[in-house]
Amino acid sequence: MARQPLRSGFTTGTCGAAAAKAAAVCLLTEEMLPQAEILTPKGILASLAVECVSRERDSACFRVQKDAGDDPDVTNGAWVYASVERISGGPEAVWYQSEEYPHLYLTGGEGIGLVTKPGLSCPVGKHAINPVPRSMIFEAVEAVCEQMESRKMLLIRIKIPQGVELAASTFNPKLGIAGGISVLGTSGIVEPMSEQALLDTIRLELHMKAVAGGRNIILTPGNYGESFLREELQLPLNQAVKCSNFVAEAMRMTAEEGIGRVLFVGHIGKLIKVAGGVENTHSKYGDRRMEILADCLRDVVSGVKTVTVGMEIVVSGMETVEAGTKSLKDSLGAAAGNAESENKCLEAQILASNTTEEALDYLQAAGCRDEVMEAAGCRILSYLTQWAGGKVDVEVVTFSTSHGVLYKSSGAEALIGQMRTEELED
Repeated sequence: MARQPLRSGFTTGTCGAAAAKAAAVCLLTEEMLPQAEILTPKGILASLAVECVSRERDSACFRVQKDAGDDPDVTNGAWVYASVERISGGPEAVWYQSEEYPHLYLTGGEGIGLVTKPGLSCPVGKHAINPVPRSMIFEAVEAVCEQMESRKMLLIRIKIPQGVELAASTFNPKLGIAGGISVLGTSGIVEPMSEQALLDTIRLELHMKAVAGGRNIILTPGNYGESFLREELQLPLNQAVKCSNFVAEAMRMTAEEGIGRVLFVGHIGKLIKVAGGVENTHSKYGDRRMEILADCLRDVVSGVKTVTVGMEIVVSGMETVEAGTKSLKDSLGAAAGNAESENKCLEAQILASNTTEEALDYLQAAGCRDEVMEAAGCRILSYLTQWAGGKVDVEVVTFSTSHGVLYKSSGAEALIGQMRTEELED
């Protein structure tokens, strides 16, 4: 059976604009709309069901229930309220004023966060209603005003009562948006499972770090990395940006934002993919972890015929170290043969492993874990530097749950110390 296409939904901004339009119609014409139509920036005409919450002489309030389609949006199902009221006094500092329609003002209410840090698309001290939703809301209300030939001052207030609760599941607390969620949307349409939304969030966090003067930042793919930063490296999470699976793209962004140094910290289960040049580590792009790990093992043993034999013998080109009482030629031949067999066995064990933790156990038993992790770490460092165009100084720390730290690049410890010092000074 063919898979059904994922269903798109509407952004919080589109919902707010529809509710505001219905409230304006009610206030200025006394008509109660059952549906409100909004032309989204993407060019799609949205028709949303609206509900009247209240109607008074100088104000009206309507609401829209957000439908995010098949996107796992945290605000899906939340009610977005918009009230429109006549005002006579001057604007308050927290209000937005429309440049095109100077008689219209916009602010946030319950559940809409306040911006507390610079670098966002909303000014510090105002509610987090992004530029595109602001324009959509202003235009929706202005269309009604124009129809009624009204130029009286109106204040539009957006609120999402669940916003305070929902904000805990968003990046807002980390971004410096306090007390609620943001009214978002650039196209007016929610694209299901949008990778672009994640990339935009990563870029925004990096941009904010740069605007705040941050020259040293931490990148980590996910929760394992954050826990390791906090518990093992004693580094503050406020210096960290979670890049998810978008490793290469995040490195390019750091260069574009002018960030000077990056400490990249991640679990080997994720970063071993980077050692193979994998730019996006999501499993949908394939799982080559064991193949890449086996390749790192081959890096170690190429030219060095043994990593596991119980004889003290090293072969690197023509260099040898004495092994027992056999002739040098016999010793080398026997050791090379044994080593090749043992290396193939070890490689097979790695390729058959279900997890990197299991593979590390085999490497540990063979006595070559550190050498293989050094090879993997050097590869990781090389790719990260390459993806940043050589414009960012990169240090790497990789670890596993059971084996602890597996690799630290040469300057990692110094950078970690510097970051700890900076945190104390702040």
